[in-house]
Amino acid sequence: MSQSNLFIVMSIIAVISSQPVRGKDCVCELQNSESAFPESKLSRVEITALECIRNISSEKMTEVDRLVLGLQHRLQQLNENVSMLEKEDNGNLYGAVSLRIIQLELAEIQDLLDKLGTTNTNNQQLSTEMADQLRDMKYTIAELENFDHTMVVLKDQENQRIKRHLKLCEEELNATSPPPTPTMGNCGLGQMVNVSGAKTYSLTVYGTSYSFGAWGRDANPVPGDENKYWLVVLSSSNVFGHFVRQYNSLSTILLGIGPTDTHISSSNPTTNTIQGPNMVMYENALYYNCYNTLNVCKFNMTTRTVTNVALPNDAGFNNKFPFAHLASAYSHTDMDFAADESGVYVIYATTSNFGNVVISKVETSTPPVLSQTWSTTLHKKTVTNTFMVCGVLYATRYLDKDTEEIFYSFDTKTNTERYDWRIHIKKLQTNIKFLNYDPRDHLLYVYSDAYILTYEIMFR
Repeated sequence: MSQSNLFIVMSIIAVISSQPVRGKDCVCELQNSESAFPESKLSRVEITALECIRNISSEKMTEVDRLVLGLQHRLQQLNENVSMLEKEDNGNLYGAVSLRIIQLELAEIQDLLDKLGTTNTNNQQLSTEMADQLRDMKYTIAELENFDHTMVVLKDQENQRIKRHLKLCEEELNATSPPPTPTMGNCGLGQMVNVSGAKTYSLTVYGTSYSFGAWGRDANPVPGDENKYWLVVLSSSNVFGHFVRQYNSLSTILLGIGPTDTHISSSNPTTNTIQGPNMVMYENALYYNCYNTLNVCKFNMTTRTVTNVALPNDAGFNNKFPFAHLASAYSHTDMDFAADESGVYVIYATTSNFGNVVISKVETSTPPVLSQTWSTTLHKKTVTNTFMVCGVLYATRYLDKDTEEIFYSFDTKTNTERYDWRIHIKKLQTNIKFLNYDPRDHLLYVYSDAYILTYEIMFR
């Protein structure tokens, strides 16, 4: 009702009130000349807005990025395998096998291209539909603003504009040089946003009897070893190992062809042999937990010599602080080893830190030396695995037999912790016994119940 009509009505009421008629009631019939507020239009706008939010999800927006990253990885792998096939000189002994691998990779690439085309088509259709809906909502909102006779909306918009100007003025008056924005890690990759589905999935030549082990590539190889892969299977009680097996390419390790074995010792287990499934290869040396000791061992693959450095006396070993989840513990996983863009780390727990995770940088000298150390609030027995990326420790936990979750991080650059990561890894076997990051290809290398897998990390 407009202010003029309201004034007339009030005047009529005043006149009637001042001239009462004895024994009779005075009745005024009021008629509103304004049209009713179209509440149904407002409801339709709200429903349309909710549909837009539901249809345009972050998962759909990043689908194209994930497919493109996967396609780039497969093309790079195909190029490497074709180059390897061209260099092979084995009298066509493995030529047919290599060609079959290349055929499978071409089929995977075609599948990714098909998915990418379908996703682009769906996104274009969604974009067209959303543009039409947004245009309709804009027109409807403009119509509804005509019912704002008291100018509430316009005045609120003006107030917001004035507040923004005042804030800008205050910021200009109090302006100082802003501090640099902290970023995760220190190597420029950006924030981790997702982990792809398994890129590689194969049973080792040892079969399902050996469910604990580790594999991967040298994080910082010596010249000539850039394409080599290593594999360690704990062949004694699923706890101990005494030799390292190496392959010349990814295809040969997946097929178990032409390995080279390098023995730490002739027997197993004994002094300086491997204890537990957590280890890492860096600069042609294997870093691992020495048998029945608090020592970090460094085994030089060329000279076949072992040097070591001891952890603090209150550090856990021999199943004092293993990785675990509610159902079970992973045997002899007190020490975990990780490599990233800056070097080698050992992850463990101490009684002085109440069983919480401690990170120590391992200087790769001979013998190795523990340098900078960080203490966290993450209890080690709530964790199933850890890995390092750009100086940031990430921890995983067991959700169920199909899903592992990256849930925690500790940035050694800023000493900040986060427990709110919700990045899921889709498992193809129940238990991940070994997990490590390769800074050269940004892949996670996984040993899961006798199977070897790779997953790709995606960064923003």
